[in-house]
Amino acid sequence: MVEQNPYGMAAMWAQGDWVTRSVALLLLVMSVASWTVIILKSLRLIQLKRDAAQADQFWHTHSFAEGLKVLGTDGGSPFHHMAIEGQAAVNHHATAKDDLHGQMNLADWLSEALRGARDDAAEKLQSGLSVLASVGSTAPFVGLFGTVWGIYHALVGIGVSGQASIDKVAGPVGEALIMTAFGLAVAIPAVLGYNALTRSNKSVLGKLNRFSRQLHAYFLTGSPLKKDSAVRAVSMQRGGN
Repeated sequence: MVEQNPYGMAAMWAQGDWVTRSVALLLLVMSVASWTVIILKSLRLIQLKRDAAQADQFWHTHSFAEGLKVLGTDGGSPFHHMAIEGQAAVNHHATAKDDLHGQMNLADWLSEALRGARDDAAEKLQSGLSVLASVGSTAPFVGLFGTVWGIYHALVGIGVSGQASIDKVAGPVGEALIMTAFGLAVAIPAVLGYNALTRSNKSVLGKLNRFSRQLHAYFLTGSPLKKDSAVRAVSMQRGGN
């Protein structure tokens, strides 16, 4: 039979009070939350890299409608959304001259529309990162609090029992120090995940900015025939939604 370790995590949980257990459960929740964000955002970034590759192929098509098909029609691609919003802005500016925005030139109106689409994409990319930042900055202190409380709880128990030998002190104090290790184990993946996702987001935003500038130049200088086909394509896209 395997002898049960009297100083392991099971002993810490059994001997700890409600504060110690609450801290352990809080660290567990923080770990699950951070790993959930890391996995979901990583999967999303993989798809965004595919969307960016499709955006590069967009300019090798022969019409705007064909380019939209390359970008996909599921609506999840920020590049597809930016192209639709840009063409919609051009159409609206041309058909609503009596509105206040009719006093703006097309270049400024188009720039604002593309910037709005880019900001929406950036907001979606940043969503969830605050969870990683919060976990990475607070988890070590939560674990440290659990350690301090555990040591206090252990020392009180030793004082009450009147036994202060090293074997009586080392076990409870060592178990309390495990909480610090738990805090670091939760914080380190959160910090590394935050940094990695932030770098990847910057890469995607850089490609979105380049695509936005290319769209801006296209809508201002593209040929009339291509623009006419683009108008029909956007009308069909918006009518189907």
